[in-house]
Amino acid sequence: MQCWGLLRLWRRSSSRSAAGGVLSRIARIRVYLLYNTAASQEGHFTTAQAAAAGYSPQLLAKYLKSRRILRVLRGIYRLVHFPAGEHEDLVVIWLWTQCHGVFSHETALMLHELSDALPARAHVTLPTEWSARRLRVPEGVTLYFSPTPESERTWVGAVPATSVTRTLVDCAKARVAPDLVRDAFEEAASRGLVIRESIRPEVLQYLKQFFSIARSRSGIRFRPSSTPSSRSR
Repeated sequence: MQCWGLLRLWRRSSSRSAAGGVLSRIARIRVYLLYNTAASQEGHFTTAQAAAAGYSPQLLAKYLKSRRILRVLRGIYRLVHFPAGEHEDLVVIWLWTQCHGVFSHETALMLHELSDALPARAHVTLPTEWSARRLRVPEGVTLYFSPTPESERTWVGAVPATSVTRTLVDCAKARVAPDLVRDAFEEAASRGLVIRESIRPEVLQYLKQFFSIARSRSGIRFRPSSTPSSRSR
């Protein structure tokens, strides 16, 4: 079912009123505001976003009871009839961070399609000041705390991720499997997402521990090393 058809369905299901069944102008605006917010987040929204659109906790409870919405995490809901999204699980985690988190490390490699490996956990970087908070972290989520300026973040569909260069640096600092980092760098370079000659020193120093460096006109390449340090961790 197309999104506009879903919006009409949502409007019809919300249009009954004690005054005679006509959707008031205020209620119509409320529906559009919430739907547009949810549509940009693969059908999800938070209690705060619902309140900003004019939905009270009592009204949300009513919609939960009638199964127009589902609660997927504390304070996070989903429109029941919205089409399944590609990264719904990540959207929910991002909303849990109050939209402050940025997907990073192995999760960012996956989002940028620089790795075929599906990470077992979702990796999220939060602002440094969040490290002082007592957080109830959702299962399967690994948190990092570090500044992520606008120049080092981008959007992949409905979720934010660290830029390709920042992702490679983060993976090197976190000592992610060297084969994974090397392959991600090679893939990014082949697609023109990074420049071989401008490899960040953090990435270079990390990969030098496991691979020998071959320099050519096309730039740096990493070859298997014969030293014991070449073994992946």
